[in-house]
Amino acid sequence: MKACNTGFFMSPQNFSVNDGDGIRTIIFFAGCPLKCKWCANPESQSYNNCLVKEYSVEQILKIIERQEIFYRSSGGGVTFSGGEATLNPDILRELTNILYDRAINLAIETSGYFNFEEIKDILEKMDLIFVDIKHMDENKHIFFTGKSNRIILSNIKKMKGLNIPIVVRIPVIEGANVDDHNMAETAEFVKENIDNPKIELLPYHSFGDEKYEALGIEKPSRNFKAPSVDRLKELKKLIEKHGVEIVSYN
Repeated sequence: MKACNTGFFMSPQNFSVNDGDGIRTIIFFAGCPLKCKWCANPESQSYNNCLVKEYSVEQILKIIERQEIFYRSSGGGVTFSGGEATLNPDILRELTNILYDRAINLAIETSGYFNFEEIKDILEKMDLIFVDIKHMDENKHIFFTGKSNRIILSNIKKMKGLNIPIVVRIPVIEGANVDDHNMAETAEFVKENIDNPKIELLPYHSFGDEKYEALGIEKPSRNFKAPSVDRLKELKKLIEKHGVEIVSYN
């Protein structure tokens, strides 16, 4: 298959042991439909900044090919992330088809905000899907991300029919979404709509602050904080009581 598309990406990350099994390369697509107030990758919200570069499919494939031996030896592969990879379905589809034909393990990390039918064929070739639920309350979701959560929740329900493992990720943020009611409602939704339901809790961090400085934009609110170790333990117990397994890929 001849590679022809180009797209905007942040720097790919090799030798990652997150976002899937084994040793992986993470391909970070630029662009995102959400504008999360706590975003750790603010460069992903625009194509026009110093931290984003245009790559062709062939250039991305060359990066991946150099790492392929590590995938084979560790059970790893490639994870598409962002930003939001589904914003550029043409290049995502081309990369997916080529790597799928090479029997490389594929995962995607997505906000869930996309047109399901437009990318269903791409999702069907994934070995694992990570999808975020940032808040169950629609109004709060709009306040914190700029978008309703209706499309996201609907897409998660549709993903069940793909018969592909799904892990719901929750960014755990004091000042946003850590109340028991929201977490219990999220766990119930996951239990009801995903086979073998799994949730991964991702504590808030401020590692992206230097990027805000480099881009000359305002940092996230100081009201956002990481949950305490004790609070995380409480949330894990709460979610497990609802019949959902807690997993970790970090």
